[in-house]
Amino acid sequence: PSEFILEQNYPNPFNPSTVINFSIPVENTLVTLKIYNSLGQEVGTLIDQVVPAGNHQVNFDAIGLSSGIYFYTLTADNFIDSKKMILMK
Repeated sequence: PSEFILEQNYPNPFNPSTVINFSIPVENTLVTLKIYNSLGQEVGTLIDQVVPAGNHQVNFDAIGLSSGIYFYTLTADNFIDSKKMILMK
């Protein structure tokens, strides 16, 4: 990949799991991918590690969370992006 990309999760709305794809163009980048509720409280960390350059896919299982709107934020190098997802039970 030639740029940092955070894609919209699929499916959205989801129940109880969804897939989040992202691309990292720089080798050995520290990446964090966190989930937040609508109040801005962190409810989970999916990734917090150095990852190789390339396209990546992460599964998010929301068992134990209530229905509602959640946000996921990818932080890598100088890149930060967030997207909204909806959990419908």
